Amino acid sequence: MAEPSEEKLGQRRLLDPAFNKSTGFSEAERDQYKLRGLLPPRVLSLDEHVKRVQSHLRKKDSDLDRHIYLQGLLDRNETLFYRSVIDHIEEVMPLIYTPTVGQACKEFAAIFRRPRGIYLTINDRGRIEELLRNWYEEDVRIIVVTDGERILGLGDLGANGMGIPIGKLSLYVACAGIHPSQCLPVMIDVGTNNHTVRENDMYLGLIQDRVRGEAYDELIDEFVQATQKVFPGVLIQFEDFVTANAYRLLERYKDEVLCFNDDIQGTAAVVLAGVFAATRISGTPFKDQRILFLGAGSAATGIGDLMVSALVEAGLSEDEACSRLWFCNSRGLLTKNSERIAPHNVPYAHDLPEMSFHEAVEAHKPTALIGATGRPGTFSEESLHLLASVTERPAVFALSNPTTNAECTALEAYEWTDGRAIFASGSPFGLVDFHGEVRRPGQGNNAYIFPGIGLGAIACGASRISDGMFLASVKALAEDVSDSDLAAGSIYPPLSDIRKVSLAIAAAVAKQAEAEGLATRSVDNWEATIAPTMYDPFY
Repeated sequence: MAEPSEEKLGQRRLLDPAFNKSTGFSEAERDQYKLRGLLPPRVLSLDEHVKRVQSHLRKKDSDLDRHIYLQGLLDRNETLFYRSVIDHIEEVMPLIYTPTVGQACKEFAAIFRRPRGIYLTINDRGRIEELLRNWYEEDVRIIVVTDGERILGLGDLGANGMGIPIGKLSLYVACAGIHPSQCLPVMIDVGTNNHTVRENDMYLGLIQDRVRGEAYDELIDEFVQATQKVFPGVLIQFEDFVTANAYRLLERYKDEVLCFNDDIQGTAAVVLAGVFAATRISGTPFKDQRILFLGAGSAATGIGDLMVSALVEAGLSEDEACSRLWFCNSRGLLTKNSERIAPHNVPYAHDLPEMSFHEAVEAHKPTALIGATGRPGTFSEESLHLLASVTERPAVFALSNPTTNAECTALEAYEWTDGRAIFASGSPFGLVDFHGEVRRPGQGNNAYIFPGIGLGAIACGASRISDGMFLASVKALAEDVSDSDLAAGSIYPPLSDIRKVSLAIAAAVAKQAEAEGLATRSVDNWEATIAPTMYDPFY
């Protein structure tokens, strides 16, 4: 096909999602770009386009169909997609991320329409820098990367896990105003041990067992080093790696490059902010909290690690802080006598007798119960009845995603604690009518934290992301929970405020980075500096 003439290049705006406005091109633009006759005559405003999107969405039969429609919209008209997400975030976020993204990942190969992001495989060793340079944008500021081994609570989905980086980066844009051109999703494909995925004729990833050991580590290291050459100073967000790799990679790179693990640190920050907010309802000071975890993987112990830092800051010794946190797995309470204790669990393996989860509730008398099991129904009626008998206003965090994997529902938490539970979940629950009282359960969504972290780190030119920066994000989020939010039963702000929340977090993170000597830029007012830089999609 011949190259388009210069006078025809303007028409390519109809085909480029970054510039396409469809029937939103003005009369003047239709003449300027020679679009006259290529579009229906009526010019529609962006608001009219958003209304049409909502109408189409509401006519779809399932959330997966809505997800597919929205991804198609992103492929056609980037501005309209992000305006629709921002203006209807409470309705649209669950469709582009949790819980619908879980099903979308399972169906990723079947619903694949247009390539998005970079796919790196174990067979590309020695060429990773070359492949990254194939990306068509040069000013990449944020990379979200996964190897697809632990996608939400769904396990090993291989290359189908690319839906997670794509979804996360959509939230960076919508929630924190990172420009779409500065975002790069990356899938590192080393195979999959999920034979159901591999045997699907539509699967698009490598058809082989997962590569582990030295070859895996060399590939990851080549990727990290190549990002620093191709996109100097880029922020790397590790996402949905299996627990052992998640901790190992974070420890390997956190002091070397600008990076964090959202499953470990982002989850920790959003839960800790929820605990802070819950103290305003319960009246129990944070330094007096007793926390019991069900689940001892990377998410749970990541929460524990950040809580220890916060308790130490509140005046406890590290040993005292660790003693406040008890962890149970499927075999019961983690103790010094437990078998096969993972390195990240060692600080929380106490010198205590063996006991079941139910017995641990009775013995520890937790003020907060945190579930990170990936299994539904693990907060039983019996355990929550017991929790309510030992704590007047217990905080109950059912964090497992998607919604179907939550440890209990919001209604169950209220019913089984006589309405005294302060409930939050990982995926959204709707309004709950509890004996005539309408409650708005809080959603401990990482989207409250990671976009603001990224925005702040970019704004100040941070060289690293410290625990102090995460604690700053926690305090900023907790401070944005209003009395009216608490009165409605929520320990998080409404999602409709999320851009305001992200800006406050970004400013707090940048200020903390500056205080720790990790920022390469310094300003007097970070909020005033950052706000004008946030991408706001308009025609």
